[in-house]
Amino acid sequence: METEQLKYWIAFNRLQGTGRAKFQLLERGFGSLAHAWKASQQDLAAAGLDAKTAEKMTAARLRVDPDAEMRAIEQAGVQALTWHDDEYPSRLKEIYDLPPVIYVRGQLRPEDDRSVAVVGTRRPSAYGREAAQRMAFDLAGAGVTVVSGLARGIDAVVHKAALEAEGRTIAVVGSGPDVVYPPEHRNLLDEVVRNGVLVSEHPLGVRPDARNFPRRNRIMSGMTMGTVVIEAGPSSGALITARHALEQNREVFAVPGNVFSPLSQGANRLIRDSSAKLVTDHRDILEELNLSWIGEQIELAAVFPQDENENEVLRWVTYDPVHIDEIIRSSGLEISTVSSALAMMELRALVKQVGGMNYIRLKETSAEYQTA
Repeated sequence: METEQLKYWIAFNRLQGTGRAKFQLLERGFGSLAHAWKASQQDLAAAGLDAKTAEKMTAARLRVDPDAEMRAIEQAGVQALTWHDDEYPSRLKEIYDLPPVIYVRGQLRPEDDRSVAVVGTRRPSAYGREAAQRMAFDLAGAGVTVVSGLARGIDAVVHKAALEAEGRTIAVVGSGPDVVYPPEHRNLLDEVVRNGVLVSEHPLGVRPDARNFPRRNRIMSGMTMGTVVIEAGPSSGALITARHALEQNREVFAVPGNVFSPLSQGANRLIRDSSAKLVTDHRDILEELNLSWIGEQIELAAVFPQDENENEVLRWVTYDPVHIDEIIRSSGLEISTVSSALAMMELRALVKQVGGMNYIRLKETSAEYQTA
């Protein structure tokens, strides 16, 4: 959307209480929000707003400068998208209560349409942390964008695991896009923005409010193909996300938990009531969402060296332990090059360090290793 029109969307979004229904009324009544911004109180009422709302909106507009709002967005390095923009997440456009404007830090990509939300308690057990870490890491490693809420507990584990897998992750927050909450997640937020996206429906400067978080959950579920619940108590916000997902006709999954733990009551109840599909592995989710082919392509690519350095290093790694010094001597490569190649191949389970800087091969590849 052109800046001249976008600034009015941002300005109206700054006015408290101006949500989906009012934006639709204003667009229908005036054709553009630029015209609506300049409309009189009487014209606003004639467009369908009740008299009290029209009066409040007219007064509130005096305190908001559309040009200043646009400058602030640009200076903050934030992108504002309206529901008319192509970059606006396609699945989010399908939900009933879609946000008229979202604020984005980072870069949304087409592949983010293949996304799954992973949510859970803010106070997870060791089991919950491990389940969340493995699920998010494996989903991200399989080419799925992992979405969560940047909150303490499961959310933080999920984002970190996706980043560790060098995959995509999106954080949907309940404050302005320039506000760090919780404050201890500043570094995590920066990593998410560098390697994924932060999304908010709130204007710059909006502080976190308890009322914002249940509503932001509809965005997490709405922009994804499905939601995975890991450890959720009977009143957990993760269950709100699951409920939104069901209402939006999205898939809901749950990882079963300890039947004696209050932390597992919510997830186990979803499974018991057939509201969620029981999953124990990321492959269960890929299969249900018809995404198994993505993981298979990535796994196939992972069994081959990715460049000539890896190709050369792998020539000297056998199924019997071989010391890194021997690999360096045989390959003729620099120490740093061999160390880096071994580290990357170990991440892809091509090789494994078995102690004392000795390595063995884990997978067979073709004779030519598929590199030019």
